[in-house]
Amino acid sequence: MRSIDQQTILITGATDGLGRALAAELAAEGATVLVHGRDDQRGKATLQELGGRASWYRADLSSLAETRALAAAVRADHPRLDVLVNNAGIGNDGPRRESADGHELTFQVNYLSGYLLTRLLLPTFISSAPARIVNVSSLGQRAIDFDDVMITRGYSGTRAYCQSKLAQILFTIDLAAELAGTGVTANALHPATYMPTKMVSSPISTLEEGMRATHRLVTDPALDDVTGRFFDGLQEARADAQAYDPEARARLRALSEELTSP
Repeated sequence: MRSIDQQTILITGATDGLGRALAAELAAEGATVLVHGRDDQRGKATLQELGGRASWYRADLSSLAETRALAAAVRADHPRLDVLVNNAGIGNDGPRRESADGHELTFQVNYLSGYLLTRLLLPTFISSAPARIVNVSSLGQRAIDFDDVMITRGYSGTRAYCQSKLAQILFTIDLAAELAGTGVTANALHPATYMPTKMVSSPISTLEEGMRATHRLVTDPALDDVTGRFFDGLQEARADAQAYDPEARARLRALSEELTSP
């Protein structure tokens, strides 16, 4: 990888919590940080905090159209990209909700829009190699029921969240195999347990712990050739068994392509 002060790094969900802490650390180290969020005021405040070579990109990932617009804007402004951190995510303790595109909201925001954004930016990453894709997932995982991916029956917010986080890991492993030999790596991690973010009422880990674990996947030279892995903090770990099922990954890939087709 290039030295950090030569890198351009896109972080989704970067106006709060882990994303904001990671953006601040990378900006302080000299990286060009592309800050994504869905609120212009918070975006402006984040840029003021970061200073340096930071840029703001607004998009609501509950809309695939806005996700496509985000990718187009980033491509237009930055012909070279070194790292994408798919960090944006939501939880839902309430009733089932749908996105603007008619998909279960947690699945779309936590997984599907990140899938689409990655796909749209992939040519830029390949031409910029070496490059890295980091998916911020979770130890909270639940096997995808391909007969009811949108959880129209027996909905719970926990089930939706855990399914979306496992989907990220299936995508990570699938993408790593696809990108073999290109110089682009893809890894996923559980950064820390119940960090003090807007989704967590009773924190266990510190934001610093999660930021350091994610920062390592972004910058550590020892991981230059490591791809298709899942990490629990600083240690490599095993995800749910479905992540290692080629048939499940192929089904998710086909479904994702279908759902994100223009």
